[in-house]
Amino acid sequence: MSVVQTQPAAIKSLPPSRPARRNGRWAGYTHLLIARMLELKREPEVVFWVFGFPLLLALGLGIAFRNKPAPSASPVAIVAGPQAQNAEAMLRRSTLFASSSISIVDANAAKNGFRLGKYDLVIELGEGGFQYRYDPARPESILARSQVDDALQAAAGRKDAVATTSVTSSEPGSRYIDFLIPGLLGMNLMNSGMWGVGFALVDMRQRKLLKRFVGTPMRRGDFLLALMSSRLILMVIEVGLLLIFGVFAFHMRVLGSVFSIALLGGLGSLCFGAVGLLTASRARKIESVSGLINLVMMPMWIFSGVFFSYERFPAVLQPLIKALPLTALNDALRASILEGTPLLHQWSRLLVLGIWGGVSFVLALKWFRWT
Repeated sequence: MSVVQTQPAAIKSLPPSRPARRNGRWAGYTHLLIARMLELKREPEVVFWVFGFPLLLALGLGIAFRNKPAPSASPVAIVAGPQAQNAEAMLRRSTLFASSSISIVDANAAKNGFRLGKYDLVIELGEGGFQYRYDPARPESILARSQVDDALQAAAGRKDAVATTSVTSSEPGSRYIDFLIPGLLGMNLMNSGMWGVGFALVDMRQRKLLKRFVGTPMRRGDFLLALMSSRLILMVIEVGLLLIFGVFAFHMRVLGSVFSIALLGGLGSLCFGAVGLLTASRARKIESVSGLINLVMMPMWIFSGVFFSYERFPAVLQPLIKALPLTALNDALRASILEGTPLLHQWSRLLVLGIWGGVSFVLALKWFRWT
């Protein structure tokens, strides 16, 4: 008796199986990148520090320095004496000092008030004239000396030889908020790149999670590159939110193209992500990597022109300051956003970012350890 073997109809209708696409060159990198982005969902504090904190910082500083009316005149102290009332009356004749703060105090109170910044200028009455006590290191003190001298000379009968007029102008691009927004962008990219990568790496090492990756068919380079690339997705949101906030809240003008700004943000994010990898390549404790990251970032916070221009520092330090990655990123962002400078004309700044990022990633790949 012959036995006929048959297959169920459901099995016959199945399509031929396709080989799983798990052995591609970038398959491991892709899965690691997706896993890293899913991990960020469990860290709600990241949303505030990466997105909310820069907006609050820009709002506070922007309100403090935006459209701040110039004072009618600086606070002035007149040392008490026989001619003090006469000197005050001469100053009051000027429209600039008609309603400003002029105090007649004794010599000790005037000197102490000037030392503590209560007065910008102290007028002492001498024989046949006035003596000005001012601080050349304080711009407001220099301005007060000029204003007071003009008012007293005019009250004494001096005539201006040439008639002059003044026109005030405050255009977007020259304000402090216009200088600040690109600096905050660069600082935020540095902070999120170094802390987001370096801190996360040491945290995984401390929780023994990296040991589990050792037993998987994964390349070390793919793992480190996935950590760096995860910052690119957040970078798009970071840059976009801060720029949109600056445009709508402070009427900031963005002259550069979206592509050039995004490219600069991506390059800066990868650069500082690589530096973060390097600082965390061998650190085993959170305290260790925190100290290393702060040690690396502190000079750039001070010298790289985030809140004020680095041109205030001595000329001998300028080459070293311009070699810092945050300086190159801030200068490139300001040139692109405020002036619309093409990326081709900023090749030296891009080169600085590329060298820092490339060298840091190669060294991190060489020195990285799982445990």
